Amino acid sequence: MKRAVIFDLDGTLLNTIADLAISTNYALRQCGFPEHEEEAYFHFVGNGITKLFERALPQDSRSGENVARMRACFLEYYTQHNTDYTRPYEGMEALLLALSSRGVKLAVASNKYQEGTEKLIRHFFPKIPFDSVLGQREGVPVKPAPDIVYEILSAAGVEKADALYVGDSDVDMCTARAAGVESVGVTWGFRSREELCCAGACHLADTPDEILRFCGIAL
Repeated sequence: MKRAVIFDLDGTLLNTIADLAISTNYALRQCGFPEHEEEAYFHFVGNGITKLFERALPQDSRSGENVARMRACFLEYYTQHNTDYTRPYEGMEALLLALSSRGVKLAVASNKYQEGTEKLIRHFFPKIPFDSVLGQREGVPVKPAPDIVYEILSAAGVEKADALYVGDSDVDMCTARAAGVESVGVTWGFRSREELCCAGACHLADTPDEILRFCGIAL
């Protein structure tokens, strides 16, 4: 049985796309740039908010100055509204409780900024005893760099072979591969089944409870 499961946040634990789209469109509007349909944001997110802003800005306006302006406007709005439409995926809390009850250590590894990551976990999963909740932090490379996974495993005292990494994008599958950890690509998130397969997912899960089997726990 796996001793630890590391989860991505956006598109894996929580459906955050509406609040991310609305907040980024707010920042674009405030900065005088055109907005995007929500569907576009499925491919804008996944690599942290700096990359989100670069992708959302017009190609000829992706300067450091404009990204900084976007960041200030986005954080002002998103900090107040990041739970407006965000919800856990169906069956996710039950999965987390089932893993925890069997002594499996739980962690979050996100490219969302640290404060936002912590707030969402506290708000939506107050009963879940996560060992680590880590987001994007100054001086720590964002995923797909494996640093965040190494940090989680070290704190938990768990070897790579005893861990499972769960995510919804190519970024997540590449993170798991770089860290030498078995991966599960979830098909309910922001990216396609094809993307997950091409990125080298070890397993695919169509529902949260399937993850129990990949942990070595009978359904």
